[in-house]
Amino acid sequence: MKRRNFLHSAGATLGAVVLPSVVSGNDSPEGRLNLPGGEQVRHFHTVHELKATPGVHAGSWVKTLGFHYPGDGGAALYYLSEPGPDPEFNDADIIPLNSGLLAILRESESVNYMMFGALCNGKSDDGIQIKLAHRYANRHQVPVINLSGEFWIVETNDIPVKTPVQWGKSIIHINERYNRRGVARFVVENDRPSRNLSEDEELKNALVHGLKPGVQIIPELAPLAGHLMIVLDEDDRIGIRAGYDNHRGWAREELFYVEEEGRVIGDIAWEFKDLTSITAIPGNDNYLVIQGGCFYFSGDTPEGSSPGYHHNGFSIQRSRTIIREQWMGLEPGRRDKSLEPRNGLYTFNRVYDVTLENIRAIPWEKSRRPPEQEVRHGTYGISGARMLNCNFVNLTAEGGGVAWGVFGTNLNKNFRLERCRLNRVDIHFHCWNLYINDCTIGFKGITVTGGGDLFINNTTRHGNYFISFRPDYGAKWDGPVRLRGCTLKPSVPGIVRVLSMHPRDTDHKYPVVLGTSISIEDMNIDYTAVPDSSDQCWLMDISPMSVNSLGQRLIFPRQMIFRNILVTGREQGVRLIRIPDPRHYYLRQSGGTDRGWMQPNFTLLCENVSLEKIIPDNHGDPRQVHLLLGHDNGSGETDHRALYPKLVFTDCDGLLIYLENCAASVFMDRCSVNSVTAIKLTGDINFSNCRLQPDVQNGGDFYALESSLGARFTNCIIHAPVIGGKIAPELIEKISFIEINKSLRHCHLNTSLGAEVLGHLRSRGIKLEPGFISMMRSHHELE
Repeated sequence: MKRRNFLHSAGATLGAVVLPSVVSGNDSPEGRLNLPGGEQVRHFHTVHELKATPGVHAGSWVKTLGFHYPGDGGAALYYLSEPGPDPEFNDADIIPLNSGLLAILRESESVNYMMFGALCNGKSDDGIQIKLAHRYANRHQVPVINLSGEFWIVETNDIPVKTPVQWGKSIIHINERYNRRGVARFVVENDRPSRNLSEDEELKNALVHGLKPGVQIIPELAPLAGHLMIVLDEDDRIGIRAGYDNHRGWAREELFYVEEEGRVIGDIAWEFKDLTSITAIPGNDNYLVIQGGCFYFSGDTPEGSSPGYHHNGFSIQRSRTIIREQWMGLEPGRRDKSLEPRNGLYTFNRVYDVTLENIRAIPWEKSRRPPEQEVRHGTYGISGARMLNCNFVNLTAEGGGVAWGVFGTNLNKNFRLERCRLNRVDIHFHCWNLYINDCTIGFKGITVTGGGDLFINNTTRHGNYFISFRPDYGAKWDGPVRLRGCTLKPSVPGIVRVLSMHPRDTDHKYPVVLGTSISIEDMNIDYTAVPDSSDQCWLMDISPMSVNSLGQRLIFPRQMIFRNILVTGREQGVRLIRIPDPRHYYLRQSGGTDRGWMQPNFTLLCENVSLEKIIPDNHGDPRQVHLLLGHDNGSGETDHRALYPKLVFTDCDGLLIYLENCAASVFMDRCSVNSVTAIKLTGDINFSNCRLQPDVQNGGDFYALESSLGARFTNCIIHAPVIGGKIAPELIEKISFIEINKSLRHCHLNTSLGAEVLGHLRSRGIKLEPGFISMMRSHHELE
C-alpha cells in the first residue's frame, strides 16, 4: 500500500478543517494563529515549504500541515532557533532551513513516524525515521501514537522503546536479509541501569546464608525493594547437558524480586556456598504498554552476518511491560527460507512481570527437506532467559511438522499460559512453576525441566505424549505435577505416553527428581485422528534406571494419582506404569517392612481408569500387564529410602499386575481382576468387592500370590477362566488358591463363585459341601 500524493490549493479542505486561502507561509493574517500572549504561529503546508520560505525569524513558532504533503499525518509544531557553534540536524526533529535557522520539533503530547519524514514507498528504509521518532519520544517522555500507515524497515536495528506505543492498524515490513546477531529491531529498554553489587560483602554474606528453599524474607534486602535480583556462582556448575561433550552446564543461579521489608518474590530452589555475581535490576514504577500493529517478515537468510542466532523482532529488557494486539507473519506469497536460526519475534531477558496478550506469532521452519535446506539449530518465535512472573494470554503460534517450536526459554520462573494455541512449550533449563490453563498445544508438545508447580488444566495436546521431561537435562521436575481436565489427541500411530521421564545416564550436577507427586485426573485420550492404532498407551513412562552408573539414585515421587481416565476414538484403553527396579530409588520419606507390617513411603491411587483389555499369551507374563513392579533382581542392599509402595486400585476393569522381588501393599476395590502375579513379594495383597476372572490365550495356573504378609479377599466373586476367548469353568481349580470342596488358601470373607462356575458344578453333579461354603464365608489363612 503506497500513500497517494496530492496538493492542497487555496480553499482546499483537510478533513473538517478549512485551510487558509494561502499556498505559502506568508505574512497575511490568514496564515497565522495566535498563541496566548499574542504570539503568533505561522502555518506551512509542508516541511519543504518551511525550509524554502525566507523571512522566518528565530524565536518563532511554526506548524506544518504535513511533512511531505498536507494531510500525510506528519503535521507538527516547530520552534525556530539559531544554530549553535556545532549544529546537529537530522531532517526529522531538527531541520535546517535555507535561512540558516533550525526548526526544532516541539510536540509534547505524542509523536508519529510521519512527523519524522517516513517515506512509506516500499523502497526506502523507514526504520531510520522510526528510530528517530522513538529517540525523540524517549527524550521527551511522550508516547508514539501511529495508528495507520505502511512502513518498511530494511537495515535499521536497535530502535529504542521507552515510552508507550500505539500502532493500531499500522503495517510494518521487516527485511530479514538484514537481521543481525546480538541486536534486535526494537529494544524495549529499562528506564534505569542495573547495579553490580558483587563487591558488597555484607550483602553477599546475607544472601549466601539466607537464600534457601522456603525463604520468604531476607531483611538485609529491604533497601533493594523494587529490584529484580540475579545472583549466581560461576564456580558451581549445574545442569550439565547430556550429549554435549563441551557443555559446561550453567552457573548455579537464582532470580527473585524484592518487595518491602526484604520480602522475596519467587520461590528459591537452590542453596549457595558462594556468590560470584550479584546484580540488582530496577523494576519500573509504571507499566509500559505497546499495543497494536501488523508485522510482515520477508523470511530471508541474513546476509553479511556471522552464523548463529539472529534477532528479527523485539528484545524486551524492561520489567512491567505489556505487549498486546499484534499480528506477526510472513509477507504474502513468501515462505520462511532462512538458513540461520532466530532468537524470536519476542525475546525476554532479565525481566519481571511482563505480559504478551492477544498476539498472533509464528513458529519458524527448521526440519526442511532436502537436508541442506534445514536450519542447523532450533529456531524460535519466542525466547528468553531470566524471566519472572511472565504471562502469555491468548497467544497463537501454530505450525506443522516442518516448523520448530515457537517457545524456547531458560531460567523461567512463574511462567503462565492462558487461552493460548501454540505448537510447542519448551523450557531447556530450570523452569520453576509452570501454569498452563485452557490452552491447545500442537505437534511439538510440552518439553520441560525444572521444578515447583507444574499445573495444567483444561488443555488439549495434539501428539503422542502430553509432557516430555527433557532427558538431556535429567528429566528433572522437583515439584508436584498435576494434569486436570486435559485431552491428549494422538496424531500418528505409535506408542502414546502421557508423561515421559527418561533421564540420561549422566552426572547433571543436581539431584534428578521424577516429580514430588504426580496427578492425572479427568483426562480424555482421544484417538479420533488414529482410530486404527493398536499401539500401547502408558499414563507414565519412566526409565528402567533407578540409579545411574555413578551410583546417583533417582528421587521418586511421594504419590501418584490416576483418576477418571477415559479413552475415546478406539476401544483399547491404557496401561499404567512400569517400575522394574524399585529397590534403588531414593525417597524423601522413609519406609520399610521391618516392623512386621508394610510402612509405605509412596502411594499410587488408580481409580476409574479405562484400562487396555490385555489378553496375555500366558498368565504371569511381565510384558503384558498394566503395572509392573520389580522383576529386575537388581543388586546391592536396599534401605529405608528405597521404594515401599502402597498400590490402591478402585473401579478398574481387566486389571493385570506383576510384582516380583519387591515390597508392596496392594489394595483392589470394585475391580475386575484378570491377573495378579506376586513372586517373592514382601507385603500384602487385598481384594475387596472384586470379580476375579483370568483371561489368557493359553492355559496355566492363575493368581500367584506369594506375599510375606498374606492375601485377603472380602466380598469377592471368583469366575471361571477364559482361555482363547472361551469360558472354561472346568479349569476353576487352575486358580491357585481354590480347590472345590477341599481347600481355600489365604483369608476370605464372603467369597462367592460365579454363576457360570456354579452351573458347571451342577451339570457335573457336584454339590458344594457345607464346610467349603463355610470357608468361603469366613476363612483365615492360619486355619
